[in-house]
Amino acid sequence: MRIAYLTGEYPRVTDTFIQLEVAELRRLGATVQPFSVRRPRHGEALSPEQKEERDRTHYLLPANPVHLLKAHINLLRRPKQYLLALALAWKTRQLGIRGTLYQAIYFLEAGLLADLLHQQSITHLHNHIGDSSGTVTMLASALGNFGYSFTLHGPGIFFEPTRWRIDEKISRAKFVCCISQFCRSQAMIFAPVESWPNLQIVHCGVDPHSFLALDQLPSSAEQFSEPVTHSLNYLSRAINSGQSLLYVGRLAAAKGLPILLKSLKALASKHAAVHLTVVGDGPDRELLERQAADLEIAAHVDFVGSKSPAEVRRYLRAADVFVMSSFAEGVPVVLMEAMMAQRPVVATQIAGISELVEDGVSGFLVPPSDVERLSDRIHQLLSDEDLRQRFGQQGQRRVSEAFNVHNEAKKLYALMSMAMNEQPAAQRSAGVASARLIKSSAGVRN
Repeated sequence: MRIAYLTGEYPRVTDTFIQLEVAELRRLGATVQPFSVRRPRHGEALSPEQKEERDRTHYLLPANPVHLLKAHINLLRRPKQYLLALALAWKTRQLGIRGTLYQAIYFLEAGLLADLLHQQSITHLHNHIGDSSGTVTMLASALGNFGYSFTLHGPGIFFEPTRWRIDEKISRAKFVCCISQFCRSQAMIFAPVESWPNLQIVHCGVDPHSFLALDQLPSSAEQFSEPVTHSLNYLSRAINSGQSLLYVGRLAAAKGLPILLKSLKALASKHAAVHLTVVGDGPDRELLERQAADLEIAAHVDFVGSKSPAEVRRYLRAADVFVMSSFAEGVPVVLMEAMMAQRPVVATQIAGISELVEDGVSGFLVPPSDVERLSDRIHQLLSDEDLRQRFGQQGQRRVSEAFNVHNEAKKLYALMSMAMNEQPAAQRSAGVASARLIKSSAGVRN
């Protein structure tokens, strides 16, 4: 099986689940060639494995004009197919001069990609996310006359479904991986009914084996690679003190961090030693740091910036409670990682999160934007060590069973194999269901 993977920017620290998926497909025997529209932004804290994957990746931009021209000349040898693809690009463009210009750029990129796939004898293209890189994928498929599939995440693409023409992308795809039942239901709103069988549940996943070493607690700040001042501060206050909170993610107001900081203000009156570590970076970091100062809780918060996957796992091991206060998510992989690390979680009850976290069993779910409920649930966990341990154990079991990358990659491999053999959607659904049944009867081995 020879397949190509396309994303807008790869590999990134925030997309380790894609890298895990690609690695597992290779382990199953597929030849996977990664493509990316752009290189990762400068300053991404890439691990050695991610740097190796970056060196394997073919980047479309910046494009060599000569290569671009040759690619489209090669494709023009099939004029009817080229014109049909051009008509599809016009049909699915965003209205207006700007939208038409962007669509022309996507079409040029798609031609380059289609020609590269022909040169490498690749006959199936898979895309993650589905927005602009999804458009390139759809147009490349039309130009190159090969099949494609994509993984639909949300929530962003569901805010602008018409702009990104997810109806057309779903209709033309061999299959679509939806990361949750909620995601599939949103896709069904826009997809024609006859395309619904193509919407398959394939979760993003984590590798349970990468969390086995977490039983070894870091004994000194030197085992962390971030500046020692942050490490000493964090370790001296936080390691399994029963008072340590952790947030990992992009620093943006839409992630609900202003709500979390207000909750921390309330918690500080009950737990004098409570401490929140914020891992990540983003456009609102300065605003959030200023808010912490205005709330007079700066001594209770450390903003430590972006970290590598290995460092994030160390932070997870040191935390007592993982908190996610976001207003919009798919099914966050970092939440899976926290549960796999046996950390009790408090998360907002949005989108597909309730398919991962069972309220009162493996964590607490709270209404988004509810400061009082968020602080109350965190307080409950900080005050009850037995409850924290019980939630942590149940959370790890849930992720191991339903969000294990080894099992999810097998589903994806089966879908790709059947799609490349032109099996109808109904048979593909039955095949994946059979794979699930076999896995269930055999037990989770990974």
